[in-house]
Amino acid sequence: MSPGSQTSTLGLIQPLPVPSRLRRYQQNEDFHFITFSCYHRQDKLQQPSARDVFECSLEQTRLRYGFCVAGYVVMPEHVHLLVSEPGTGTLATALQALKQSVSRKLALRQSEPFWQARYYDFNVFSEQKRVEKLRYMHRNPVKRGLVARPEDWPWSSFRHYATGIEGVIEIESEWTARRRELTRIQPVTKLRSEVNTLTKLGRGTRRTQGNRIRKLSHRP
Repeated sequence: MSPGSQTSTLGLIQPLPVPSRLRRYQQNEDFHFITFSCYHRQDKLQQPSARDVFECSLEQTRLRYGFCVAGYVVMPEHVHLLVSEPGTGTLATALQALKQSVSRKLALRQSEPFWQARYYDFNVFSEQKRVEKLRYMHRNPVKRGLVARPEDWPWSSFRHYATGIEGVIEIESEWTARRRELTRIQPVTKLRSEVNTLTKLGRGTRRTQGNRIRKLSHRP
């Protein structure tokens, strides 16, 4: 358990005071549902190219710190992640590095910060909660009226769960586990055995991509 949260003025991140009751329960091998926002909830990720930059930075940070990404969605003004704890450093350090990487590429010369400093961290302690958080993330663009169906928003992990398609970010799922078995590729980070239950979320037979997406439109 690590009390408080770490903030930084580096990388154009806006520092804010940490509430006294805010606590981080990290280094306990749970998955974490993470939410962080652009400065003052501005839509700094409105452009598709900006969301592309975020995806690339997330994958680079994943490889650097050795954590798994179980799901994500990039919205115009905020981001949701479902991630494991890193093999190198702390989750707070990895998230700070991710934020700085994005802000340096998109807002290096801007006078105001790119991100709010704090982030929301919910410990995902059961498979039921993992499914709940994945569904919430994948349906977020639809709920916001950005697209009609989850599969119409490319900047999330929904398409991977629906079809097994590989995107910019490696998603920890049964599709990925099967591919590793076939190619004998080892995961970047070694998770506890319980995490393997997460792979059940992507279980299903392969069909054509279009039919598969339509059938899974209401799943995570």
